[in-house]
Amino acid sequence: MEAHVAEWKYGEVQKIKELLTKSKVVGIVNVGGIPAPQMQQMRQSLHGSATIRSAKNNLLLLALDEAEKEVKGMSSLKELISGQSAIITTDMNPFKLFAQLKASRTMAPAKGGETAAHDIDVKAGDTPFKPGPVVGELQKAGIPAAIQEGKVVIKTDKVLVPEGEKISKDLAQMLTRLEIFPIEIGMDLYGVFEDGTIFKPDILDIDTDVFIGNMKAASGNAFGLALEIGWVSKQTIEPLIMKARSNALALALEQGIINKETIENLISKANNQMIALKNKTSS
Repeated sequence: MEAHVAEWKYGEVQKIKELLTKSKVVGIVNVGGIPAPQMQQMRQSLHGSATIRSAKNNLLLLALDEAEKEVKGMSSLKELISGQSAIITTDMNPFKLFAQLKASRTMAPAKGGETAAHDIDVKAGDTPFKPGPVVGELQKAGIPAAIQEGKVVIKTDKVLVPEGEKISKDLAQMLTRLEIFPIEIGMDLYGVFEDGTIFKPDILDIDTDVFIGNMKAASGNAFGLALEIGWVSKQTIEPLIMKARSNALALALEQGIINKETIENLISKANNQMIALKNKTSS
């Protein structure tokens, strides 16, 4: 590093570099717009499994250059740094990290001025309010409120803010009073570096249950095909022997071959045939 770089910056870069080079998995996350209380909760939820290190972007870029000297390919994370970025390091696999970050996202109240990420609606039913001026305040905010049987109710379901539109300040205040929190807050994972490969969110964002279900189905189909074509392996050898024994027994019974495995069935078969013949001749 250059001699004119402040000592504290040099120390910070070295600390970040040490985190980068000693971790199996390194990611870049966007932490912009996350209030301090929610950020603290997210840090706590990751405690023991991942470490988040925030710094100015120029220091993160320098640390990645330094880490590149020891871990080839890591500097490719530089292209993912934008906005208010942070480093996240862990030993868990990238898919599990993405899932954990996704699960840590929380809903927060709107303040007004935000863009709705999805339709924001209210459902018909009772509210916690007592009759009074609040009815007019709800109506002013676009909420179809009325007094019925001494209660303040929402008369019909209604989409208050379609996806992509702004949330007004008046509506934001009423949504909070109704305990409707429409703003999703969380860290966005821009990408992850592991063993020389960068994994982006479009790869990492999978439905684990669907994926496991597909794997089980593929495994079952492969097993069925292996049995059908007689493919011998440690997984199929026992079922194939059982299948061969069953086929051999069926063939022996069909051909009337007498041995200790078939004699009981052959006698039973002969007895049934005798009874059937007797009944036929009697009739």
